[in-house]
Amino acid sequence: MIKVIFMATPDIAVKSLDELHKNKDIELLAVVTQPDRPKGRGNKITPPPVKEFAINHNIKCFQTEKISKDNELIKELKTLEPDFFVTFAFGQILSQQVLDIPKIATVNLHASLLPKYRGANPIQRCIYNGDIKTGITTMLTVLELDAGDICETQEINISENMTNIELENIISEKSPKLICSTLNGLYTNTLKPKKQDINGVSIAQKFIKHDGLINWNNSAKSIHNQVRAMVDFPCAYTYLNGKMIKIMETRLLSVKSNFSEGEIVCVSKEGIQTACKDGSCILITKVKPESKGLMNAYDYANGAKIKPNTKFGEQQCSKEV
Repeated sequence: MIKVIFMATPDIAVKSLDELHKNKDIELLAVVTQPDRPKGRGNKITPPPVKEFAINHNIKCFQTEKISKDNELIKELKTLEPDFFVTFAFGQILSQQVLDIPKIATVNLHASLLPKYRGANPIQRCIYNGDIKTGITTMLTVLELDAGDICETQEINISENMTNIELENIISEKSPKLICSTLNGLYTNTLKPKKQDINGVSIAQKFIKHDGLINWNNSAKSIHNQVRAMVDFPCAYTYLNGKMIKIMETRLLSVKSNFSEGEIVCVSKEGIQTACKDGSCILITKVKPESKGLMNAYDYANGAKIKPNTKFGEQQCSKEV
C-alpha cells in the first residue's frame, strides 16, 4: 500500500484528491492545505475546496500559513511516515526539512510541459502566448522552483477559442490518472525520472491587473489570445465613453478593414466587429460593462447606442473595476 499525504488548495486539485482517496493501492494519510480565506464581495471566510472535500470524506486535514515554518505540523507529518508527498497547486514553497520527510519522494504535478513555463501561471501564459499545445508534468520536487527531474508528461492540444478556465478543467480531469501512474512507477521502481533540458526553460509569471488593458495597436490574434487567457483574472478590458468595459469573449475574423485600430467597424447580432493592427478585425461577443453583469455584446451595443466609427480606448477613467 502506497502511503500518501496530499498538499493542495484550489478546485483544480480536487479530482486528483478524489482519485487518491478511492484508489485501492493508495492509503491517503492526510491532506495539507492553506488557511481559510475571505472570498467574494462579502469577504466571507471560506475554506479551500481541498479542505471541503477532506472534511466531507473524513480525511485528516491540516491547514498552515507557511509549512516550512510550522514546526508542530512538520513533527506531525513525520509521525505519519508517508512514502510520498504529492503537491498540486499548493501555493507554498517546501523547505528541505519538509522534503526530507517522505520515505521515497515529493511528487509535484505542474500544469505545463516542463521545462517550459516553470512558475505560478503556466495555464494562462500558454494561451496568452498563442501556443497550440501544452500539457501536464509530474516531477520530483527540489528546492529550485519546478526544476526537479521529470517523471511523466501528457500533452494537451489548445484549440483556437479555448479559455484558461476550459484548459484548467481539462488539466483537472487528466491529472488524477497521471499522478497515480507516477506514484505506482516510483514505488515499484519501474519509472526512471529524467533531467530537465535547461535550454528549454521559461518562466510563467503571474498577471497583474494592468496586464488586462487591451492595446488595440496589437493584432486581432494577439488580442484574442489576451481575452481568452484572462477570463477569470485580471480580465481583458478597454474603455468606451469614459467607462471601463471588460471584454469576456471574442472570435477571430478573416475579413480586413481600413478602419483605425480600436475603431468599431459594425454592430450585428453576432457582436461588435472592431479593427486591430494592419486591418485585422476581431469580433467581440460577450462583455461586462462597468457595474453590470455578463451580457452579449450585441445587447450591450444596443443599450449603449454604440455606432460604427466609435473608438475603444480613447478615453480612460479613474475608476477601475
